[in-house]
Order: sequence, then C-alpha cells, then structure tokens
Amino acid sequence: MINIEPKILERVNVWLTPFFDKETQQTVKNLIAFEPKNLEESFYKNLEFGTGGMRGIMGVGDNRINKYTLGKNTQGLANYLIKQFPNQIIKTAIAYDCRDNSKELAKVVADVFSANGIHVYLFSDLRPTPELSFAVKHLACQCGIVLTASHNPPEYNGYKVYWEDGGQLVPPFDGEIIDVINTLEYSDINFAANTNLIHTIGKDVDDVFIDASVKSGSLEVNTAK
Repeated sequence: MINIEPKILERVNVWLTPFFDKETQQTVKNLIAFEPKNLEESFYKNLEFGTGGMRGIMGVGDNRINKYTLGKNTQGLANYLIKQFPNQIIKTAIAYDCRDNSKELAKVVADVFSANGIHVYLFSDLRPTPELSFAVKHLACQCGIVLTASHNPPEYNGYKVYWEDGGQLVPPFDGEIIDVINTLEYSDINFAANTNLIHTIGKDVDDVFIDASVKSGSLEVNTAK
C-alpha cells in the first residue's frame, strides 16, 4: 500500500464517491495503484482560476482539466451571473479550438449553463478566439467561454472567460467569481442540461463577423522601392 499524505487522500476519496462517473473512479484507482507521483500531482491543489480563466493538463483530479473541474467553475460562474444580472435573460456564447477534448468539454460547459437557466450559443465547430469575442457582443451575451490552451503543449487545455464587453475577464470580476467557486463542492454542479436553452450557431455569426472584420480592417501597401 502506498503512503498518501492525509490532505491528498482526503481529496482523492472525494473522487471515489458516487457523484463521479465509474470511469473517473477507476482512473483514480489506477493512479493509486500504479502512478503515485501522478496521483500527487493531480490532487495536491485546486487548478487555479485567475484573470482570463484557467488552463492545465487534462486528466482526473483537482489539479487537472476535466468535466468536473470545468463543471465546478462553470457552476460558480453561473451563480455569479445570476446574482450580477438580476431580472435579466442571461446569455453566454461558447467556442472551442482543435485540441483534444475541446468539443466535448465545450458541451459540458453548455450543459451546466443551461441547467442553471442560462441561454447558451454554442458554435457548431471550432472557431478562432476573436470570433467568440465578437459573438459575445453581437448576441448581447453577458459572458463567453472559449476552450483553448493557446501555445501550451498538446496535453493541456484551458477555459478562457470573456465578459459582456467582449474582452477577457479582469478584476474585480475574476476575484469575485473565484470567491463564489471556492464555496462550492463538486456535488453542487448541475449537469442536467436544458437542451431548449442551447442554441447552435455557425455560418449566421461567421458571415456577420467576416463582414465586420472587412469593414473595420485596412490594408497598407508599401510602394517604396
């Protein structure tokens, strides 16, 4: 039997409870039996949510990108949006890139938002981050999410948050959202999607984005010889 620090063991045991799916529980058991170092790296702290969002290695555990860590952050963000924009129809746009699991994780995020009564505009396929930023303002959303880890290695993924102005999340909103997230347990996540609130977007936004980009852009020709 390997020796696991009590604080890490407490975190590990949470992931062996029935709230987590059987595949996740089995993966945790495999880490305990065969990969103690990886187990420690996966559970010794919570993956940090900061300015702009979060990014990390994909896998099981508190310190990894997975459906549960993203679900918990999305639940916290949903709770914050509902409090921040009372008596409003809350809307969010979601995009993702070509990294492994980006599409699947985007669907998880959409499910959690919709389960909390938030309208979701989910891109039908991968899109560049600037188009997500554009979509937030074009669709009058209060926030947007893009699943990407930019320049990081292939084993990484990330979760960038954009606010109603189309820009990345900045203080003081990030700190306030972190405070909400830190009050939650994994069992507080509502994964029960309301499919009536998830709207697929694609060419309709593409065309407007392209037109706006062309109108706003300029081309300088250097005629110097």
